Amino acid sequence: MNSQTSYFQDAIETVEKLPPDDQMLLVEIIRQRLSEQRRAEISRNAQATLKAVREKRAHFGSVEDLRRNLTGE
Repeated sequence: MNSQTSYFQDAIETVEKLPPDDQMLLVEIIRQRLSEQRRAEISRNAQATLKAVREKRAHFGSVEDLRRNLTGE
């Protein structure tokens, strides 16, 4: 067992020692934080896309245009 697996197993065992209500609260907190992280990632991607559009580095077209661009046709 590597240290990552051991750390993960230790975390699970620690959570299992909590009362059920606390376990549910912890799950909800983790879900909320993951949602916040995902929203932040989406926001960063959107900002990068807007910057590329402003700088005229973004390309627009159909899926067929993309295929032609990628295959060099």
